[in-house]
Amino acid sequence: MISPRAIEAIESSDTDELLRIVDGLCSSRSWDDLIELRHRCAEAVGRGKQVWGVEEHIRYRLVLEAPASIAGPVVAEGQSRFALGPLPEVAASTKTWVELAPALPPGPERDTVAAERVVRGENVDVTIPDLPATLLTWEPAYPTAIYKKDKVEAPAPPVPDTVEVPLPDEVATIDDSDSLAALSDLVEPWTDQSNGRSQAAAVEGDHLAAIAALGMTRARLATIDAGDGLAWMAWAASSGGAHGRRRGAAAGRYLAWWAVAMLTDLDWPADPESMGNAVTGLSWYWFDDGSPETGWLLRLALSSGDLGLSWAIAATDQA
Repeated sequence: MISPRAIEAIESSDTDELLRIVDGLCSSRSWDDLIELRHRCAEAVGRGKQVWGVEEHIRYRLVLEAPASIAGPVVAEGQSRFALGPLPEVAASTKTWVELAPALPPGPERDTVAAERVVRGENVDVTIPDLPATLLTWEPAYPTAIYKKDKVEAPAPPVPDTVEVPLPDEVATIDDSDSLAALSDLVEPWTDQSNGRSQAAAVEGDHLAAIAALGMTRARLATIDAGDGLAWMAWAASSGGAHGRRRGAAAGRYLAWWAVAMLTDLDWPADPESMGNAVTGLSWYWFDDGSPETGWLLRLALSSGDLGLSWAIAATDQA
């Protein structure tokens, strides 16, 4: 039963008081009361009360903290514009596929929840569009987000130590629009929805030529293994940067696979064995120019000895 205190807060559009009430109901696990409060807020919005943000926040908290039987149907309602991240990822961050599956009707949200649980290492009993429904032996432990009531923590992989390397004065760039688009897509929310910048290049030659093709005159470099490189791609693609909308770890894995497929000319959907050979057959590098940088960073160079081609992407975003 909703309290007089909550009714008064709704009628006065007192969002601070409503958020305190929400915290209390979550702490006491009073899910029925929280659901009723959400419905009351939604009804009040129709009467002009400025409590739409509270209704959205309640939806987020139900997905994050309530049992799967409650969270699943809320996820299935579709996207939430103002949640801290995609609701399928929020649900998958605190509940297993075994718990959520019975509460999720068929649809894109169910598929995304399953894909999010795969990224977290759970094998699922459904088909994931275009990707295997389990992590493969050559895949890394992908970075995943930790959601809390008022924030999301999604740290980047550790930046490797770099050493200075000489760059060539002349490079032979090539027109490889599909590969460059796939690399740029990794950070699309940074550049289209936030303050970020991104530049990618493709060349005939090695990774140093690709880095020089970005216009850099000096660089520091670290060789990284294929798993770390794929993890960096997936982390960047899952992130919204400083102000963009987060896409989620499942989207990050998908876009990392897509980028490698485009670079190595694999048919899509990619055969998992062929993708594994492509990922491990590339040489992967992290680079910088030695300047201290903060914020969201992606600085990868990749080289294919078989194709005689290399690519580089330098992207950054700031709060």
